[in-house]
Amino acid sequence: MNRYNIISDKGSGLFPERLGSLAIAVAGYLEKEREEGRELRYSKVFLSDIANQAESLAASALMTDILGGAPTTVIQQSPTGGAKIGILLKTSDEPSTFRLDSLRLTDGEVSNFGSYTQTVMLFEKYLQLLKQQGLTLEDHCVRTWIYVRDIDTNYDGVVKARNDIFRQHGLTVDTHFIASTGIGGRASGKNVCVAIDFLTAPDVKPSDIHYLKALTHLNPTHEYGVAFERGVRIALPHSYQYFISGTASINNHGEVINVGDVTKQTERLLENIGALLSDGGATMADVRYFIIYLRDLADADVVGEYMNKHYPGVPHIVTHANVCRPAWLVEMECVAEKSL
Repeated sequence: MNRYNIISDKGSGLFPERLGSLAIAVAGYLEKEREEGRELRYSKVFLSDIANQAESLAASALMTDILGGAPTTVIQQSPTGGAKIGILLKTSDEPSTFRLDSLRLTDGEVSNFGSYTQTVMLFEKYLQLLKQQGLTLEDHCVRTWIYVRDIDTNYDGVVKARNDIFRQHGLTVDTHFIASTGIGGRASGKNVCVAIDFLTAPDVKPSDIHYLKALTHLNPTHEYGVAFERGVRIALPHSYQYFISGTASINNHGEVINVGDVTKQTERLLENIGALLSDGGATMADVRYFIIYLRDLADADVVGEYMNKHYPGVPHIVTHANVCRPAWLVEMECVAEKSL
């Protein structure tokens, strides 16, 4: 089985001190997981200030000794509650089905390139990796996370680049797109404005993949000019895995609803997630964790209290990350699993 957990620092002390105490907590958790037969498969590290923290993190025991044996994503999406660092951990006693490529550019690579060119460069890096393994974008990429620095300015370039790349590879309205979250986030490098994580399923056949629509609640994304699937269900030998894309308070006409009310937006987006899961035969009881993105950090307590009340047993992390439409105050993504 797979297990997910989220561990954050306690919100006091300088970054090195927090890093040290968090390393102890994560090491203790993973030791207990190993005793139950589960090994670390993936971690995602959320930082509050990547420019000042990345170097210390990379040199720390947390990265070199504890997380380093499995794929790891590092991104600036500041955890709320005064934490400087939060970590999503996936452990499992099953063989790895998916491969995660966390692709980043350097300042030397990007020069003065904008978000369109940077997005193309990252996809080209990934396409080369796929080619080396005899895989294709259309058949084997099942999920992306696109992190956009200054998303209000740079998102349009990302959307155009992705649309162009998908068109070149036969990903259209008549075929399928790829589940995705496009969200505010910052990687290292002062000129880097786009970073992407790609999730690949090398052994999954197209017939194992079901795209989630929930047309009673959500419209197809191409109707407002973007190219991603709302969610995807992957059939594995003993379970269904569900990857729900970044989801917000939107109706089936593509309109933002509950403008200005973060509580009602939270309620509606969770209703949308439930509809997507239902489209694949699952329910909210099958959700294993949530990642929550807030446009305004001041809404953290309201949203956090709502999640604690309504989903008390499900790990979640609330982060400060701008959503792609200013009127959306909150966005969420999740992973769900259901045994066959």
